[in-house]
Amino acid sequence: MDTITPAAMPQKAFTDPHAAWAYVAEIYSRNTGFIRDQLLALTRGQVPKGRVRAFYPEVQVTSRSYGKTASTLPYGYLHTPGIYRTTVTAPELFKSYLIEQFDVILRNHGGAIEVGESTTRIPLHFAIPTTERIDGEAINALPIPLRDLFDVPDLQDTDDEIANGTFVPPPGGPYPLAHFTAPRVDYSLQRLAHYTGTEPDHFQNFVIFTNYGFYMDEFARVAERYMTEGHPEYESFVEPGGYVTHNSRLGGGNSGVRATRIPQMPALHLTLPKNRGITIVNIGVGPSNAKTITDHIAVLRPHAWIMLGHCAGLRNSQELGDYVLAHAYLREDHVLDADLPVTVPIPALAEVQVALEQAVGEITHLHGIETKRIMRTGTVATFDNRNWELRDQAEITRQLSQSRAVALDMESATIAANGFRFRVPYGTLLCVSDKPLHGELKLPGMASDFYRTQVARHFQIGLRAMEILRDQPPERLHSRKLRSFAETAFQ
Repeated sequence: MDTITPAAMPQKAFTDPHAAWAYVAEIYSRNTGFIRDQLLALTRGQVPKGRVRAFYPEVQVTSRSYGKTASTLPYGYLHTPGIYRTTVTAPELFKSYLIEQFDVILRNHGGAIEVGESTTRIPLHFAIPTTERIDGEAINALPIPLRDLFDVPDLQDTDDEIANGTFVPPPGGPYPLAHFTAPRVDYSLQRLAHYTGTEPDHFQNFVIFTNYGFYMDEFARVAERYMTEGHPEYESFVEPGGYVTHNSRLGGGNSGVRATRIPQMPALHLTLPKNRGITIVNIGVGPSNAKTITDHIAVLRPHAWIMLGHCAGLRNSQELGDYVLAHAYLREDHVLDADLPVTVPIPALAEVQVALEQAVGEITHLHGIETKRIMRTGTVATFDNRNWELRDQAEITRQLSQSRAVALDMESATIAANGFRFRVPYGTLLCVSDKPLHGELKLPGMASDFYRTQVARHFQIGLRAMEILRDQPPERLHSRKLRSFAETAFQ
């Protein structure tokens, strides 16, 4: 079968980051549009005369020196002389991000950003926006499979070898320029819409994960109040389905439609320009969910994420409602063992720790040694067995005691480990909801009082911590602790 492709677009060199982005966008729009037009023609019964194929844009830069730069940012470096290359997708979504990356590299190394077409095929599924509906009945009625006419996703293009540090480039390059290939990004963008009920462009750069719906309710209550009162910064509140409440300061009103079904991991968003607002996601219970959602949000290159949820307190001195600020993690979740060996330490990040502790002080009005009355700093153990209490208590108690753990949950270490793996600053602040080792379990009446008095304050601490992090310059927030020996230049 012949192959039908659009006319090749030449490689061009740019010293202006905005012009480089514009050419990326031109290639992407032309090539995805070509695939889309062929599919729409197929729904009308016009079968292509051959296999339809188009390619992702590709960005390339060249380093000719081992020289160091004076930049204080932990990214934007080309670690050795050679060619660096990556494929790019969704340039409109990543406009600010791409222009910033181009600008930092040009300032650090000079030269030019070269943009052209890659040899990586755009799968049909990734060329069609998630919001567009295709006449599936018309396609299913055709006597020819789509795979005979269009390229489909290839899992060989969607792995995490670069982020995991296991990718071995050929001698002399090309070296990877970004942590994720275009197909890997597209795969996650599709999954985000599916799991969270909101489109990727609504996600903000500061993300809170929680394992309880109460925090979602509190986020929604606060966000709606902000919009009604005309908050001086936040512009809108976005709910699953793309239902938007606009700030009364900007005219107010609503747009979009609420989701008719609650998604698996619903997300809510308080938006700011350039996605500098705050997103919260209810990941539910368990490390599998925690890994799944962070695998996908990571491609958006957020500036920070934290876990804000409930845990089992392991010390007799703790009270229900006390806080735990994690400074180390005991990883018994196992979902990341193949990607990040348990021998790899997950360090606490000072910038996030300080923001969380500062937020605790501001919201509780306790400072210094007084904070110890309500908050412990220590190791959080994350298990993959929700009913760990039913196992041999002597074995588990010994392990927890040796690790110096002060709390146990099912998500925090996974979120921290994936933050480490994907170079996203991370942190954890938990609230003690029971003490199973000491026979203190929540009774129905106790739970109601606990949630009513503690959840709002805990949520406000998390919200304030993210605002503190947001106000920090990138060179302070993004830690060199998260960078490997031969790091990619893109953040």
